[in-house]
Amino acid sequence: MKMFVEPGAIYLHRPVVDFRKSINGLANIVVAEMALNVMSGALFIFCNKGKDKLKILYWDNTGFALWYKKLEKDKFKWPNAEHENQLVLSEQQLNWLLDGFDIVGHKTLNLASLSL
Repeated sequence: MKMFVEPGAIYLHRPVVDFRKSINGLANIVVAEMALNVMSGALFIFCNKGKDKLKILYWDNTGFALWYKKLEKDKFKWPNAEHENQLVLSEQQLNWLLDGFDIVGHKTLNLASLSL
């Protein structure tokens, strides 16, 4: 299987992760579960079960870096199980996530599902 990731891409791993995992454990998730190249320079975002902690893993050409954020009172607006196991985010969506906004938005509707 060929793994390709666009440099600068942002990937959100939707299922929650055991936050005892650090760089090696998260890198294994990127490769084994997401089937992506962990050394591409992309950002890989993970959340804990309580949705109050977030980790972002990335490779900066000299080694791995791990960014960690813990909310003291709120929870991240994390996509639920009806969404794919991994989502590609824009930079704006990442900023929305970090600012506490929903990154998915409204569901797409089609004309047949509307009651007029």
